[in-house]
Amino acid sequence: MKSSKFHVLEAVSAHAQYAEQICHEMAESAKARGTGIARRTPEYIQQKIQEGKAVIAFSKTGEWAGFCYIETWGHGEYVANSGLIVSPAFRKSGLARLIKKKIFKLSRKKYPEAKIFGLTTGLAVMKINSELGYEPVTYSELTTDEEFWKGCQSCVNFEILKSKERKNCMCTAMLYDPKLKKKKLPAFDFTRQSGILERLTRIKQISFLKLLKPESKTSSKNGKEKSSSGI
Repeated sequence: MKSSKFHVLEAVSAHAQYAEQICHEMAESAKARGTGIARRTPEYIQQKIQEGKAVIAFSKTGEWAGFCYIETWGHGEYVANSGLIVSPAFRKSGLARLIKKKIFKLSRKKYPEAKIFGLTTGLAVMKINSELGYEPVTYSELTTDEEFWKGCQSCVNFEILKSKERKNCMCTAMLYDPKLKKKKLPAFDFTRQSGILERLTRIKQISFLKLLKPESKTSSKNGKEKSSSGI
């Protein structure tokens, strides 16, 4: 896939040299946003590249610009496009959309019958997903594969996920189901629903973050308990 500014390619073995840089940018991006992602090692990224399950982007001058990879769960029944990252120098350029479209096409080519899902806190990613045919869903419609949920353990919001028994968290779940698309059901209208999704995201943030606020209880003189800040 080419644009006037970027080349977005299926990653090959020669691109494994960028694995460390990709991991670094993933970690820095999560830190800047104050949200969590499943941590990946350079070796893991290299493995995805070697398996032909990744796309990589370069600027027209040859600089590394972005990356995304495919993960499979439930013996290929579910597919996730994970680790989407764009180099800081090329953000807000439309590159994320190009990468998402490329990795989506690669996922459909490799796993044409699989359900493709994603978890995200970003409205921009939700918009791109909706353009590709994803629909917002409950967590119960995602894979039950334990290996997928183990990946959330390194996320800063993991305690919230645990407290909600994996039924909800800060992220919004979105799913592309090829069987439903064949039935040509009405598509989710992100433009009309984005305001609702944004409000729901804010409500989640306010409600769930309260779960992480440290509190202690002290006994008052009359024997009743009262809450006090854990600071």
